[in-house]
Amino acid sequence: MGIPEIRFTKEEMRARVAFFKDLKGFDTGLIDSEFPSAYRKLYNALGFQPPKGKGGSEVESPVGSNASESSAIKISEGFNIGFCECKPGFGPMMHNHDTNETFIPMTGKWRCSWEVDGQVEYFDVGQWDICSFPAGVQRRFENVTFEEPDKTHWLMFVIGGDSPEVDFSETAKETLRNAGLLK
Repeated sequence: MGIPEIRFTKEEMRARVAFFKDLKGFDTGLIDSEFPSAYRKLYNALGFQPPKGKGGSEVESPVGSNASESSAIKISEGFNIGFCECKPGFGPMMHNHDTNETFIPMTGKWRCSWEVDGQVEYFDVGQWDICSFPAGVQRRFENVTFEEPDKTHWLMFVIGGDSPEVDFSETAKETLRNAGLLK
């Protein structure tokens, strides 16, 4: 017995197509959104439904509250896909997820960093490279295409789960508190 087949009309499939030119980016909705070096736009292409009543006020959708409500393809099938756009020197603060997160640079060079035993380690990755973090590892990404200081670059991220959560590191939270951006 094979995999059961289903039939989708073109209209039904249209709800599962996201044209890149139509994606809407958001630069707010996460606790680090207003921190100067964390400025970025996040685009919710597929999934990222808001977490359902789990965690505290600091636990959010990985794309933030605004983008999580604006998924181009509204499905919950075990993974989510989004994009980040930012200039060199910018990216989120150190954070972790309750699921896997995989980074794939579309343009430019990106630093994928993580914390281990009080140290920050990293790999610099370029277009089409892949860096995949397991659940619970404190991580961040940063556009490091410094030879093009005024140009934004694009990173695709894939995060497992139907409504994954993000939580920022204690160091990031303390930095945000000291800047008056978190209570």
